[in-house]
Amino acid sequence: MYQVGEVSLPVAFDLVTKTETYLDPKTRQEKRRSAVSKNERFRLLLRVCVQNEIEFSYVLADLWYASADNMKFIVLGLRKHFVLPLKENRKVAVSAADHKQGRFVAVETLDLPAGQTRQIWLEDVPFALLLTKEVFTNKDGSQGVRYLVTDDLTLNYDQIIRLYQRRWRIEVYHESLKQHAALEKSPTRTETTQRNHFFASLCAYVKLESLKIRTGVNHYALKSKIYLAALKTAYQELVKLEPISLGA
Repeated sequence: MYQVGEVSLPVAFDLVTKTETYLDPKTRQEKRRSAVSKNERFRLLLRVCVQNEIEFSYVLADLWYASADNMKFIVLGLRKHFVLPLKENRKVAVSAADHKQGRFVAVETLDLPAGQTRQIWLEDVPFALLLTKEVFTNKDGSQGVRYLVTDDLTLNYDQIIRLYQRRWRIEVYHESLKQHAALEKSPTRTETTQRNHFFASLCAYVKLESLKIRTGVNHYALKSKIYLAALKTAYQELVKLEPISLGA
């Protein structure tokens, strides 16, 4: 998902194809899995964006993709920056010397007040990172904690938080793709038809996003207007046919 200003557009996708079978060690049942891992697919899609000359500065993702390999790929391979979350038990070094000597502690044990930043080092990551701690309030009133890390050492706390908040657009995108672009209503069964339906839903989302930019109306309201207009047109055509009354 490419996000700039108020615009959010899908720019690359790949469907998970589970071509390998394996035996689940717990249930002893045969299951299927993909030959390509989520992190490998993550790097593949980023590489496609660069090859297509899409201009971007930061990569945002959730905990699934905060691996050392991904961080090195983004910075050293693509020459881009990232803002990623870290698990509370992720091991970090608090100095270059500790990093070199393998002395690591859990992120949650650091004396890091919310709203501040601290330079840290991760195992298998050959460059320093900037860590910050965000404390937020959940809908039920409870407090949550999120640790964010970036390779851009010039950022301050507010900039890191504002950047990562943009990642929420991917959740809005997924919801709209399913509810307003008919992705979850797919009747397809084969790989080819599934890919076609998925791509058609992506095109529909892009159309909705384009209309949202032009009109200022959200996807839900746009879908309702389009659906209502289609019903009116269908009714008008039906009236033109002058159907014969089946009444007595």
